[in-house]
Parts: sequence; C-alpha cells; structure tokens
Amino acid sequence: MLISVSCQNDSDNNDNNILEEDSGDIEQSGDNVTNEDNTNPDNYILSKIDLSHWKVTLPIGNPTEVKPPEILNYATNEILKPFMYNDSTDGALVFHTYPGSSTANSSYSRTELREQMEPGSNTTNWTFAQGGTMKGTLAMNEITKDNNGKYHRTIIMQIHGRLTNQQRDLIGQNDNNAPPILKIYWNQGKVRVKTKVLKDINASDTELLRTDAWGDDEGYTFPEYVGFQKFTLEVKVSKDRMEIILNENSSVVYDDINIKKWSAFENYFKAGNYLVTRDEGAYATVKYYHLEVEH
Repeated sequence: MLISVSCQNDSDNNDNNILEEDSGDIEQSGDNVTNEDNTNPDNYILSKIDLSHWKVTLPIGNPTEVKPPEILNYATNEILKPFMYNDSTDGALVFHTYPGSSTANSSYSRTELREQMEPGSNTTNWTFAQGGTMKGTLAMNEITKDNNGKYHRTIIMQIHGRLTNQQRDLIGQNDNNAPPILKIYWNQGKVRVKTKVLKDINASDTELLRTDAWGDDEGYTFPEYVGFQKFTLEVKVSKDRMEIILNENSSVVYDDINIKKWSAFENYFKAGNYLVTRDEGAYATVKYYHLEVEH
C-alpha cells in the first residue's frame, strides 16, 4: 500500500476516537448533530445526480429495493420518500437510514445505491482489469451517538465483489456474493478506509473465491478532519491497483499482492448510507451533492 501524504495506518482500536468540535456550523441537540444550511429557502435547487444506472436498498421489507426506471421518480415514490429525497435548499440528494431490515449477508441496514451497468440487472459488472472511477461530493448531515457518547459509524462508499455464475457453481455456493474489497466510513468526523487481504496468500484460484478466504486489513484513516462539511471522495480502479483520493489533495493507494489476487472477481460500486449499528433509536442522514461513475 502506498500513501501519498505523511500519515500512519491505525488499527480498529482507534475507530471510536472522540469527534472534535467543528467550527460554528454544527448545532448539537441531545445525542444528535445537525449541519445547518443558510441557503435562501426561496432558491430551490434540485439534485442533478443521474440515477439511471443505480438501484437503492432500503431498511424496510426483506429488504426493499427500488430499481430503474422506478428510482428515477424517487421524489414522488411513497416508498422511497422517507429514505431518499431532495434537499432543495442546497441541491443535495439525501439518504436517511436506521436499524431495520438487512440484506442476507449483513447484520446492518442501509439506504444505499448499488451500481447497475445494465439498468435493472445485477448480472453485468466490471473487473479491475476493465477499471472504473467513482467520484462524489457529500457531507454527513445527522448522526446519533452510542451509549458511551461516541458517534456511530456509517459506510458512505464501497466496492463490492461478485461471483460469476460459473464461480458460484464451482465452489458450491448458493448465491453470487463475494466480499467487499473496499469500504469507506465516516468515522468520528474523519474518512476511514478498509480493504480485504487474503488470510493465506498462497490460496489457490478456487480457494480465494470463498468469502472466508479474506480478512480485514488494519485500515487507514485520512488525517484530514471533514466533520459535517462537504468533502470529495474519488475511487479509481485499474488493473492491480486501487486509489482513494480525499478532497483532491491526499490519497492512499493499494497495489500489493492482495489487489492482484482480487482480479478474479467481478465488482460494482456502492454509495449512500450504510449504518454500522443496531442500537435502538440510532439513525444517520448523509447528503450527496454530486455522484458519477465512469468505466
């Protein structure tokens, strides 16, 4: 792993550092934090994010998913309105979630977009050799605290792996699930990156297809404090390489043997609000001002 700024990896023991006080734009109320916007409410601005290649998963149902073309009418969709909506004062697309329904391979709930290269279908995806870029401008808007007075975490971007049908059948698995090679968290006002590493670097081409062949790395936290202000994240993937860039001025690069081995998988981008807690009464609201994907 190559880091292009002077900073250090930190272990998961540092995930619950106390959030620093921000400068004036945060209003605290009980255990929650709100980012107050002073935009003139008469100047309505609608989100310009193109949702034609995304579906969204909600924290309700089994869970409920809304795909294209229905997702394009999210502003009037009664199912979506509590979870994904416009803030017309600043042009943001808002993702709200709380502990509720979860997917088959997770304990947590989300209001999160999943890339669909072919709208409405999960079967067309991409490899690292084919490459891709996801870039977003976003902000944490509201998030609750745990019983220790520390803020909950939420995942704001991901790259998730997927088995082809042939790979699925080869290892006798019931679905196409593979591990997420990238998770990016909002964590105590900073951006934290987690990726996967092989437990046995000598695992065979068949063995590495199994989810339990992969473990978590130590993680990396960008030193820059983003708090509840807007920030930009860019994820750039190419053959045997993955780079995460914060605010266009600092980045972390992964290009070791684990990334090379990851070339076996298909992948898709995810973005939104994946709340990493089951605490009663917890919730988070994330604003996206810009989101685009290129391949």
